[in-house]
Amino acid sequence: MADNEKVEKEIQERLKSERARREEKAAAAPEKTNVLKEIIDWVAVIVCAIVISFLINTFVIVNATVPTSSMENTIMAGDRVIGSRLYYLRHEPERGDIIVFDYPDDPNILYIKRVIGVPGDHIEINGGKVYINGEVLEEPYLNVTTEGEWGPYDVPADSYFMLGDNRNDSADSRYWHNTFLTKEGIVGKAIFKYWKGFERFQ
Repeated sequence: MADNEKVEKEIQERLKSERARREEKAAAAPEKTNVLKEIIDWVAVIVCAIVISFLINTFVIVNATVPTSSMENTIMAGDRVIGSRLYYLRHEPERGDIIVFDYPDDPNILYIKRVIGVPGDHIEINGGKVYINGEVLEEPYLNVTTEGEWGPYDVPADSYFMLGDNRNDSADSRYWHNTFLTKEGIVGKAIFKYWKGFERFQ
């Protein structure tokens, strides 16, 4: 009788141990599942952020850095500029706009300059002034006097004559092999600068 009780007790102990093992395993499984789910959720968020950032930078905005002093004092060397890729889908470029564009002599390089001449304009530069169709162009954004005599230039259809604001230290339409920026080369309108301070362009 005593042996039967001993055997029964051993069986009960083994069953109890097995039950505890199963409960412990069941308790650990949801934790592993939760950790895996959290990792998958984070990966999904990161992938979505990368995709959204790519789409925004490709189709909505252009983020450019100005490496030279050619647009000072409007944009300083090292400033970063945000431009709208969508703006010129609804508007025509206007004289005075600051534009981010593919450099006409090498489309792999982004440039930032100001629109001075629009299609049909006759442009001459002399006596420190820019003349558009015989009239002096008022340029309140300049803090230098334009040196030299340039032109005349006649701006073709769907093209633009571009100058930097730091007129005497700017590689612009006056020096390019392809003198004029074509409309298809426009990437976007510069909206604001940031990095060394925030300023929205007019």
